[in-house]
Formats: sequence, structure tokens, C-alpha cells
Amino acid sequence: MQLPPVLRAALADRLDAQSLDDLRVAGSRLTERYRAETRDGRQHLNGEAAVLAYLAARLPATFAAIRASLDAVAERRPEFAPATLLDVGAGPGTALFAARDAFPGLARATLVEASAPAMTVGAALTRRCFAGDENGGAGLAMDWVQGDAGVALAGRRPADLVTLAYVLDELAPAMLAPLVAKLWKLTAGILVIVEPGTPAGWQRILAARGHLLEAGARIVAPCPHAAACPVVAPDWCHFAERVERSRTHRLTKSGTVPYEDEKFAYLAVARSPVAPPEGRVLAPARKGSGKVALKLCTAGGTVAERLVTKREGETFRTARRLDWGDVLE
Repeated sequence: MQLPPVLRAALADRLDAQSLDDLRVAGSRLTERYRAETRDGRQHLNGEAAVLAYLAARLPATFAAIRASLDAVAERRPEFAPATLLDVGAGPGTALFAARDAFPGLARATLVEASAPAMTVGAALTRRCFAGDENGGAGLAMDWVQGDAGVALAGRRPADLVTLAYVLDELAPAMLAPLVAKLWKLTAGILVIVEPGTPAGWQRILAARGHLLEAGARIVAPCPHAAACPVVAPDWCHFAERVERSRTHRLTKSGTVPYEDEKFAYLAVARSPVAPPEGRVLAPARKGSGKVALKLCTAGGTVAERLVTKREGETFRTARRLDWGDVLE
């Protein structure tokens, strides 16, 4: 996956003049905080240096995970065309870039962010990219709100699309249920939650899933059912998206290859029911001569191995094209 051209250009302009050594040091520090899920009372994006490191080291992969999650929404709900977005924990606007790329008709966005440096950088970045599109089309109306989600959401109007990406891992566990409940009340159409693709991230997605199902939400993706999750530890439900690295992105992370694979877990729920697929592929497909082995989460609420052979004709041809995260109809 590539970043949208306008975002790539804006990031290049913002980062190319920065010291790679400074970006590398700040990026390493930021990555360690994310990986360790550090909760020490300090914001991860607590200064401009940390925000610039995020732009270089984390934004591309985070964008890819959110964009892939929104692709899954569009696949199951092709008629969904949100005009309004509410993004909580917006950082420098990563989810907004993904949402506008997935849904070009998005016209208004409210972005809630606790970090003042992140909001300052994000406001400038999004203003440059969305003041008017490259074809001279209408710009995107944006309302940046600084503050903690628990306070900043008071009095907000519901939005067609609500997003919460890579935020729950930064909060105390006791805050999950109240925040998810508030976001669901503000969801007019679809709520999307994205977390790191770790066992802990999956557990937070499962907790949010339970609360939302109790509140009457209908699952859009990735689950093809609303039963208890059939995945059993030490396994966990997660997916991967490959993202192309820019030169600055690669050098900031001391990488040697021009891409990275972002592992993520996600949940999308809607107000109205969505017809479930037969199953979703939970691991890379194992392909051999005349056969494809698929690990599926099924509409019946089970995890099953499905061996599709060449004798099955069109089903086999479809299965040959499936990969991790795809649905089997």
C-alpha cells in the first residue's frame, strides 16, 4: 500500500529538512514506548520532535492498517458513503487521511487529540492537503479539538463514521468500556476501532466487541458472526498490511528493505445488520498444486480448516486469489 500522493509530498516537505540522526533517535524512543505500551503519565507525542518522528516512522504503517480496515468496511457495505467523520486520538490526522482516501465524499471531520504538538503539526498538515483537492474540488471542513476524549466528546454531534485507532493501548483498562460506550452513542453509521496486532491488542478488541454487541451493534468486519470469538490463545486474531517505505521512513527505522508489514487487529460495527460472508481467512493461504488450504473464521462461529481443490472449479479459482484477511463468499 502507498500513501496518497498529496500526503507523500506533504511529508517529504516537512521531513526532508530534518536531521536523520534526530529522527532516528526520536523514532526509536517513540517505537519503544508504543511496543512497551508505556503508561507513565506522559503523552507519547509530547513534543515536536516526537511528532516528526511519528510522521517518519509510524504514520505510514498506521495509515495502512486503518485504510485496510476501511477497505473491509467498504467491501461489506459498498453503499456506505460517509459525509462526516469523528476521529478520537487523531494524532496528526492519520485516520483522516485514510478515511478521505477510502471515502472521497467525506466533507467534514472532527479530530480530537490530547497532544498540543500533535494537533499543531496535524492541523498544518491536513490544512495543506485538504484546503482544496488537486483537481480543484471542494475542500474538507475540519474541526480540531484539543483535549482528553472523556471531556472533549461532551456535546459532540453524531458522525457517519467514527474512528478510534491505536488509542486503547494508551489508556488504562478501566477507561475502555466508558470510551467505547461514548463513541457508540456518537456513531450514526459505522464505528471502526484499530489496535496493534498483538495478543494484548486483540484482547482489547475483544473487550470492545463484547461491550458493543451488548449495546446492540451489528458486526461489519472482520468477524463473520456475532458469537463468542472461537480463536483460542496462544493464537490471536490479527491481520497484516504491507506498506511502501519512503527513503526517510526506511532510514529513520534503519531499515534495509523498501517496505514493512504492519500487524493490526480491528473491529467495525454498524447500526444496521450486514449479511455475513461464509468465512474470513485468518492466516496466509497455503497453496499447492491443485489445492488451497484456508484457515477460516466461519459464519457458524467456528475456526475451521478448508481445503479447496481444483475439482471445485470456480470456488478453487476464487480460493487461489484469497489471502490473509480476505472473505470467502
